[in-house]
Amino acid sequence: MSRYTGPRARVSRRLGTNIFGTTGEEKALEKRPYPPGMHGRTRRRGNNNTEYLFQLQEKQKARLSYGLNERQFRKVYDEATRRPGVTGENMLRLLELRLDNVLYRAGLGATRPQARQFVSHGHVNVNGKRVNVPSYRVRKGDVIEIREKTRDNAIIQWNKDVLDRTPPAWLDKAADGNGVTVYSEPLREQIDVPLREQLIVELYSK
Repeated sequence: MSRYTGPRARVSRRLGTNIFGTTGEEKALEKRPYPPGMHGRTRRRGNNNTEYLFQLQEKQKARLSYGLNERQFRKVYDEATRRPGVTGENMLRLLELRLDNVLYRAGLGATRPQARQFVSHGHVNVNGKRVNVPSYRVRKGDVIEIREKTRDNAIIQWNKDVLDRTPPAWLDKAADGNGVTVYSEPLREQIDVPLREQLIVELYSK
C-alpha cells in the first residue's frame, strides 16, 4: 500500500519540508522547527549528519511527496537510468508525468493525496476516456479533464476558485478551468519540488 496514513506533520518535521502540502504541516514547521520525538530539540538538523543520511532524506522526500512506496519508487529510478540524459532529471520528469501529479499541478487537487483520490475514484478523463490509475503516465498532447458529472463538486469548485493555482509552463490550462493539455515534458527548471535529485542517484548507485 503506497498511501501514507500516519501523522503528516511528524514526517514533514523529520524531513524539514512540507511533504504533503497542507497548512497544518506548514504551521507545525514554523512552531516546532526541529525533528519530532523527546530528543527532537537536541537533534537539530546539521548535527551529526552523515552523507548517507542526507541521501536517504532526499529519497524519502521524493518518495513521500509523490505518494509512492519503496518498490514503486525504485522502478521509476530504474527506468530513469535506462533513458538517455541525466538520471536525476529523468526521474523527476517521470514522477511529474504521473496523472495524479498532473491533476495537482493543474490546481484541480489541493494536494497530491487529494488528486490521487480523485483519480482512483474515477473522476478524471484522459483523452475522453476514464482513467482511475494514479500512476498512469501522461504524454505530450494528452488532454486531462474532470468528468462532466464531477465538475459541480464543491471541493473541485473550491480548488478552482480559492486555490487559483497557475499550472507550470508544460501544461496548457483549459478555458473553463476543468482540465489541462500536456504541452510538453517538463524541464528541470519547471519542477519546483525542493529536491537534490543527485543525492538520490548517489544513494541508489552504491
